[in-house]
Amino acid sequence: QVQLVESGGGLVQPGGSLRLSCAASGFTLDYYAIGWFRQAPGKEREGVSCISSSGGSVNYADSVEGRFTISRDNAKSTVYLQMNDLKPGDTAVYYCAADPVYWRSRDTLYVPEYWGQGIQVTVSS
Repeated sequence: QVQLVESGGGLVQPGGSLRLSCAASGFTLDYYAIGWFRQAPGKEREGVSCISSSGGSVNYADSVEGRFTISRDNAKSTVYLQMNDLKPGDTAVYYCAADPVYWRSRDTLYVPEYWGQGIQVTVSS
């Protein structure tokens, strides 16, 4: 059974940091690109970041470039999203997703094959 499970979300003050994790099971993570999406209430889903299967290529949405860092540890079947200098506008449910094809975060129409259940990130004072 394929599963992607996010963890590490929560409430943080503006300027703070969080690290999200996405643990994969039921498939070989090594062959999949992994990305993060987010969706705030009343807004369209937004691509945040994506990392290729080897980890050699990454891309970010303009809104998070320079503040967020995506990485992966294939031995642990886990992908991370380090989020620094968080802003209230980063508040959303964050989802990790997996697909055999590496995609660009700006391509909002791309729908990866596998999805996690989502985790809440709230940035507020």
